[in-house]
Amino acid sequence: MKSLKVQSFILISIGFILGMSEFIIVGIINDLADSFDVGISNVGFLVTMFAIVYAIVTPILTILVGEHRLKRVMLLLLSVFTVSNVMTALANSFFILSLSRVLNAVVAGITVSIAITFAAVIAPRDKRAWLISWVFSGYSVASVFGVPIGTWISDQVGWRWAFWLIVLISVMITVMFMLSLPGDLRQGKAKSLGEQFSLFKDPRILLGICLPILNLGGVYVVYTYLRPIVTSGLHFPTSFVTPFLFVFGLASLFSNQYSGRLANRDGLK
Repeated sequence: MKSLKVQSFILISIGFILGMSEFIIVGIINDLADSFDVGISNVGFLVTMFAIVYAIVTPILTILVGEHRLKRVMLLLLSVFTVSNVMTALANSFFILSLSRVLNAVVAGITVSIAITFAAVIAPRDKRAWLISWVFSGYSVASVFGVPIGTWISDQVGWRWAFWLIVLISVMITVMFMLSLPGDLRQGKAKSLGEQFSLFKDPRILLGICLPILNLGGVYVVYTYLRPIVTSGLHFPTSFVTPFLFVFGLASLFSNQYSGRLANRDGLK
């Protein structure tokens, strides 16, 4: 049980650090615009670019993983993720910043996918949905704590230090993962890209995909520009942004956990 708790904590932490790195742009969008002398919309496009790369590359990398040992693949992905955040922290131009975000997006999707695979294997059947919901909740925990803390650090000592914090946490998670997760796990034989896209012929799959697309599309068009909306549009002080991000993340965390409990208890009823 202790081993399961440690392993679960590591997998949830992976979701957390991925979420913090992805969403931190929301809290520091004004700082990045000022630092690189670009418009807020240009920085906001980093989020769009991240999402496009994430969506296109993830299924391709899933195929390329093949039947390699997932632990080795994960360690490589976490290393690339760490390097991408080092690049962001050191970026001296908007081009380098954009390049670092693309590299981050390349590995982010496949990383959380493999983390979920590990969760499904290590958890007992009656706790599987609960643990998977917690891995996803790592993103919500990042919204509750990671993004507000990163925003506060950016306001106090500069946005680069927020990414150095991400780098530090990433290194710690990578070491913990290397020491604690099983090394012989492999995924099944990967299907071709055409076979994967054949899933879209199933109307249930289409419905299942449309729900999060519409949900996230409605949320992130506001969430991405939350800071300028709150400060410039609604004329609240900058200090209001951090608690607002905290409340948003708390609501997201609660809903993720409640959905996990529903899945364990009643399934799709």
